[in-house]
Amino acid sequence: MIVRFGYVAMSTVVGNASPSKTMTFKTFSGLADREAGLRRLETISTENLHNTLRLLRHSLANDIQVYRFSSKLVPLATHLSLVDWNPFEALREPFAKVGDFVKKHGMRVSFHPDHFTVLSTPRPEVLKSSLRDLEHHMAMFAAMGLDGRAKNNIHIGGAYGDKPLAAERFREVVRNLPEKMKQQLTFENDDKTFNAPETLKVCEDLGIPMVLDIHHQWVNNEGEDPGDLWPRILKTWSTPYAQADSPMNDPLPPKIHASSPKSASDPRGHADHVIVGPLLQFLRQIAPMTERVDVMLEAKLKDGALFALMGDLAKYQGDGVEIVDEASVRITP
Repeated sequence: MIVRFGYVAMSTVVGNASPSKTMTFKTFSGLADREAGLRRLETISTENLHNTLRLLRHSLANDIQVYRFSSKLVPLATHLSLVDWNPFEALREPFAKVGDFVKKHGMRVSFHPDHFTVLSTPRPEVLKSSLRDLEHHMAMFAAMGLDGRAKNNIHIGGAYGDKPLAAERFREVVRNLPEKMKQQLTFENDDKTFNAPETLKVCEDLGIPMVLDIHHQWVNNEGEDPGDLWPRILKTWSTPYAQADSPMNDPLPPKIHASSPKSASDPRGHADHVIVGPLLQFLRQIAPMTERVDVMLEAKLKDGALFALMGDLAKYQGDGVEIVDEASVRITP
C-alpha cells in the first residue's frame, strides 16, 4: 500500500508565507473610503494566493502531493455586509496560477470549511450562511479551474438534542444540493458528536465519500475497531460522487486524517507532532485491502511534523515500511 502524507495550509518550515492574512470587519468598517477598503482586501487576498503558490512549490520540492488550502484566502468574502463585492474578477490571475500548478503536477487539494458550516442546523439563518460558505469554497475551486477531484470536507454538525433528527435534516439538505456541490463533498467523523459509524451510515446513504479521522475515532467511538469499518469506508470512495471527474486510470485514493492527542488532560487537542506507533498500526491493519491511501496530518507543526514523521517511519525500514520519497511510504502487512 502506497501512503502519501500531506499537511494543512500553513508551513512551519517556510518563513513569511502565511496564506491566511486577514482584515477584521471592524477595521474595514472603520475605513472612510469603502472602495479603497475593498482594494485592500483584494491586495491581501493576492498575497495569500501568492503564498499558497509558494507553499505548493515548497511541497512539490519535498514530494508532498497532498495539501489543504486555507479557507481564509479571501478575507471577509462571505460577510453579509459585503454581499455586493465580487473579488474573483480582481483575483482571476492569482487563482488561476494556483490552479494551473495543482493541475500540472497532479496534486490532491482540499478545503475544510470551518465549524460554522453546519448543514444539520434547525435554524434557517445558520443553514443559509452555511450554504453561502460552501458556495464560496466552490467558487474558489472554480476560480482555480479545479474539478470534482478537489473536495470540501465537512462534519455533519451538532445533534441539537435529537441526533437522529439532526442526521435526517443533514441528509435532506445534502440531497437537495446542486450536483456539482455534492461532487465536491466529503464527510468526516468528529470528536464529540457524530462518530465514525454514524458518519459512515450517512455517507453510505448519500453516496458521499467518508474521510476517517482516526484521532477523532479514538476519542469518540462505540467501541468499534476502525479497521473493521475500513472495508465499508473504502466502498464510499468508489461512488460516482467520490470519483467525479476522475480519469478511470487515476481514481482518487481514500483519505484519512491523522493527529495525536495534545495531552492526557486534553485528548481531543492536537499535538505538535504525530506519534508514529498508533498511526503505523492502523496503516498496517488496512494495507492488505488497500492499494493507496492519502493521509492529511493535522499536527500543529504542519509540514515540520510531516518531515519528523517521515524520519520516524524510516526507523521501521525492513519491518514492513519502505521509504518511497520524502513524503510517502510503502506499507506491507
